[in-house]
Amino acid sequence: MKTSKLVYRPAGLALGFAGGMLARAAFRQTWKWAGHDDDAPDAMDEDRTWQEILIAAAVQGAIFAVVKAAVDRAGATTVRRLTGTWPG
Repeated sequence: MKTSKLVYRPAGLALGFAGGMLARAAFRQTWKWAGHDDDAPDAMDEDRTWQEILIAAAVQGAIFAVVKAAVDRAGATTVRRLTGTWPG
């Protein structure tokens, strides 16, 4: 296994966890900023409409995807700087 992969594995795990926490916080702030309740609707929340649940899911998915891509790219770029090779 390449050195860059060995370096990236634990760093990627830690970055993934941190990215998930960041994405969760970003989604909560976005949901509040959009003028909704403090808590986003859950799919099983019978008091919420289909539209509200699906919009919340789409916004949450988009935020998580952007944060994941940014964290993965930053981690890979850092590993390349440290090892000289791209992990992959």
